[in-house]
Amino acid sequence: MPRSRKLARPSLRLPAIGALAVLLMLAAIAAPGVLAAKPSKRVAAEAENATLGKTVLTTTKGRTLYSLSVEKNGKFICTASCLSVWHPLMVPVGVRPTGPVKLGVIERPEGGTQVTYKGRPLYRFGGDSKAGQANGEGIKDVGTWHAASPPRKAAKSTPQPQPENPYPYSSGY
Repeated sequence: MPRSRKLARPSLRLPAIGALAVLLMLAAIAAPGVLAAKPSKRVAAEAENATLGKTVLTTTKGRTLYSLSVEKNGKFICTASCLSVWHPLMVPVGVRPTGPVKLGVIERPEGGTQVTYKGRPLYRFGGDSKAGQANGEGIKDVGTWHAASPPRKAAKSTPQPQPENPYPYSSGY
């Protein structure tokens, strides 16, 4: 009498382990991108300033933002008592500031992360008591304070109307 053979059932363990390994590899590849994504926060806007006759950067509440002409390349001049009049625009560590222009950040000497525009730290002026004021413009200290201005946008050209053809029935010669 022949022995009966049991038919072997295929094992589901190997495909499940393989699928799990693929998922783990995908997670490892995607993780650095997810971890590198910084939260962002809108900290600046732009507004037309009638007094200065130009568009300036402002806080989201409309207060004019300034930079000091000699603060560049990571060099800070406005420290200590200067900060009682000129208030740095700050963001929490790890937050990417956003606005109508490309903004950056720099670490302040006394700690904290300050927002920059074109590499220059941005400040509010204590002498501006409401939105739209630009009382800090042109103040001379170690350098000169200026309202931060985004580049001017190119004016849209409007098409000029073409004169009507006085000879509507040309012969095509």
